[in-house]
Amino acid sequence: MSRADLDKNPRDVAAMFDGVARRYDLTNTVLTGGMDRRWRTLTRAALQVRPGDRVLDLAAGTAVSTVELARSGAWCAAADFSLGMLRAGAHRSVPKVAADALHLPFVDGAFDAVTISFGLRNVADPDQALRELARVTRPGGRLVVCEFSTPTWTPFRVAYHAGLERILPAVAQRVSSNPEAYRYLGESIRAWPDQAALAARIGAAGWTKVAWRNLTGGAVALHRARRP
Repeated sequence: MSRADLDKNPRDVAAMFDGVARRYDLTNTVLTGGMDRRWRTLTRAALQVRPGDRVLDLAAGTAVSTVELARSGAWCAAADFSLGMLRAGAHRSVPKVAADALHLPFVDGAFDAVTISFGLRNVADPDQALRELARVTRPGGRLVVCEFSTPTWTPFRVAYHAGLERILPAVAQRVSSNPEAYRYLGESIRAWPDQAALAARIGAAGWTKVAWRNLTGGAVALHRARRP
C-alpha cells in the first residue's frame, strides 16, 4: 500500500490515488455519510454553469463530479494527473485528459468556469495551481474551490479533528482499496489553511470578488471568485 507525505511529491501523490481509484467513489460516500453528493450539487450551483459554457473540472478523479457539472448542459472536461483515477471513471461519458495542475495543457482563456474539489490541498504548489486556473479562464470567468476546511464551532472542530485521526483510518480499513492513503488524507486536511487564509491565497493568485460559504459547519467550504 502506498501513501504520500505532506511534502506532496507529485509522483507519490499520483501513485497513492492510483491505489485508491478502484473503490474511491464508494469510500468517499461511506466516509461522508453520503454528503459528497450534496457537496457536488452545491458546487455546480455555486459555479453558475449554463448551457454552452466550457468548464474545466480539475482533480476530477473518476469524473463523478464532472458528470454532476454536465447536468447543467455545459461542456465539461475532467482533468487529473492520476491515470488510475481516470481509468476508474472511463465509463463516464465526459471528456477526460491527463493534466498536471501546475502546467495545464490548455490555451489562455479556454474556459468560462473552472473548479477543483478536494484536490487543491494535494497539489505540490497550490498557489501556482490557482494561477494556472486563472490563466486558462477567460476574463469574467468563474472559479469554485470545494475543499475540506475548519469547522467554526470549537466543540465540533475538536471532534472533527479527532475523527480524522481515528475514525477515518478505521473506516477506510474496511472499505478502501488502499487504507493507508487515508492517513495522509486526514493529515492533509488538518494541515490545510482555514477559510480566510485560503481566500487570501486565491486573491493573491489573481482572482477577484473572493468569497466563501461554509458547508457542514465549516468542515467543507466553497470558495468562489472571478477572473478580472
